[in-house]
Amino acid sequence: MNKAFVKESSDDADDDLDVAQPEMPAGAKNYITPVGHKRLRDELLHLIDVERPEVVRLVSWAASNGDRSENGDYIYGKRRLREIDRRIRFLTKRLDLAEVVDSSKQESVDQVFFGATVEYATSDGASHTVTIVGVDEVDLDQGHVSWISPIARALLKSRVGDAVTLHTPAGPEPIDVLDVRYPSA
Repeated sequence: MNKAFVKESSDDADDDLDVAQPEMPAGAKNYITPVGHKRLRDELLHLIDVERPEVVRLVSWAASNGDRSENGDYIYGKRRLREIDRRIRFLTKRLDLAEVVDSSKQESVDQVFFGATVEYATSDGASHTVTIVGVDEVDLDQGHVSWISPIARALLKSRVGDAVTLHTPAGPEPIDVLDVRYPSA
């Protein structure tokens, strides 16, 4: 068999893989909602207090079984430990840079700012609802879009009744702001 088609395995092979993480624009603050901040903090604490100690115990047990080169529990455990440590570093950095914005205290309730839930209509008459959140809170299935996304940038600082332009790959598209809501305190 040709060596070009043989995958060489190495314990350090996945250290070179970069998991796609949301990027922050240079010099931008990492705005985050209180709910998003709590979720990230809870994940970090769970990794540190629960998952990492369990994996360390597994790796320790697997190492005591002898030959580590063909020990699946040991190899998988070390790989999982690197993944956990990478996620802990990422979450620690993001939480250190996070600036929590509580939008429930927003004074102008008819203008779009961070944390707003906005209902808008496109030129074809379709109605859409999005909530503007931090880059670490994006969930398109729930309509949560990042404050740096094109739709959020188009909507920010607009008011109910305004017509704004969304720049899409297909060209500019006019959208009408129908409603703006903020979470209650």
